[in-house]
Amino acid sequence: MSTMTSLESVGFQLSRLTEGDITSISPIDGHILGRVASSDRTQVDLAIGRSAEAFRAWRRVPAPRRGELVRLFGEAVRRHKPALAELITLEVGKISSEAAGEVQEVIDICDFAVGLSRQLYGLTIASERPGHHMQERWHPLGPVAIITAFNFPMAVWSWNAALALICGNSILWKPSEKTPMTALALAALLDDVARQFPEAPAHLSTVLMGGREVGEWLATDERIPLVSATGSTRMGRDVAVRVAGRFGRSLLELGGNNAMIVAPTANEDLAVRAITFAAAGTAGQRCTTARRLYVHASRYDAVVSRLKRAYASLPVGDPRVAGTLVGPLVDESAFSAMQSALLVARAA
Repeated sequence: MSTMTSLESVGFQLSRLTEGDITSISPIDGHILGRVASSDRTQVDLAIGRSAEAFRAWRRVPAPRRGELVRLFGEAVRRHKPALAELITLEVGKISSEAAGEVQEVIDICDFAVGLSRQLYGLTIASERPGHHMQERWHPLGPVAIITAFNFPMAVWSWNAALALICGNSILWKPSEKTPMTALALAALLDDVARQFPEAPAHLSTVLMGGREVGEWLATDERIPLVSATGSTRMGRDVAVRVAGRFGRSLLELGGNNAMIVAPTANEDLAVRAITFAAAGTAGQRCTTARRLYVHASRYDAVVSRLKRAYASLPVGDPRVAGTLVGPLVDESAFSAMQSALLVARAA
C-alpha cells in the first residue's frame, strides 16, 4: 500500500498497528486498517504532567523560532500529502479530491501560523502617571487539549495545533476513536520534525487514544487551561460544563442544523449547484452540511425538480475511483442515524 511506503520514513506503518481495543475499519470495504490501545487514566495523567513540563520549556522559545517548527512541519506535510490524503480516504471514506483538500488545509494553516508567529503584538497605552506607560503582553496558556471528530480527522487538529504551538503552548490530542490511523500518521510527522528541532522539548505533542472517558479526563483536569473540542452538541454541552466548573476555557465547534434559502431573485443554476454540494459533500457528514431548504413558492417546482435530477446524477461508490462524488458513510452507526433522519423527514 503506497500510504505505508510513503510514511515509513517517519516510522509510521499500518502493518505494525495490530493490537489494542480500538479497531480502525475502512468504510470502503470493511477491511481492518489497524488496532491501537486506549489510554488509561494513569497514562493520561502522566501525559498531562509531561505536557505541562514541555510547556514550561517551549514558552521560553522566541515566537519566531516556534513558527519555524510549524513551518518545517508544514513542509513535511507537503512532502507526504498524497499518502496522508490516501489514508483519510481509506479511514473516513472521503473522495480523493476532498481528502487532498483536507491535507492542503493542514499546509495552509501552517503557513498562516508562521506569519502570525511574528505578529503577536501588544498595545502600548498612555498612563496618567508621569514617567509611566502601560504595556499589553500576551502570554502562553499552558497545555492545550484538542478533541477532534472523525469527519475532518486532520484539518481540525491542525487549526488548533499550529496556533497553539506558535503561541508557546504544548498540545494534547484526543482524536476520534473512528480515525486513529490518520491521527497517528500526522502526529508521527510532527514528532519527527520536533526531534530534529533543537529547542523543541520532549512531549511537546501527545496523542491520547480512547473514547468519551478520555475526553472527560482532559476536560476536568485543572492543569489544562484550554480545551478545544469539535463534535456533537451533546458532547459540547458536557465539555463546556466540565471545563467551566473549574474556571477553564473551552473552544467549541459543534454540529450544525444548517438551512439554505432560495429567494425569488436567486440564480437557479448557482442555487442548485450550491445546494447539491452543501448537502452531499463528505457524504453529508460535515457540521456545515445543508440539512434544510427554504424555497420561495414561485421557484419551488423548478428548483425541486432540478435538485432531484442533480441528486440522481451523483456518482456514488468507491471514493478511490476517479469520478466518484459521494463515498460511503463512516460506519454502520452513521448509516443507521441517516436512515432514522430520513424516516423523520418523510413523516414530516
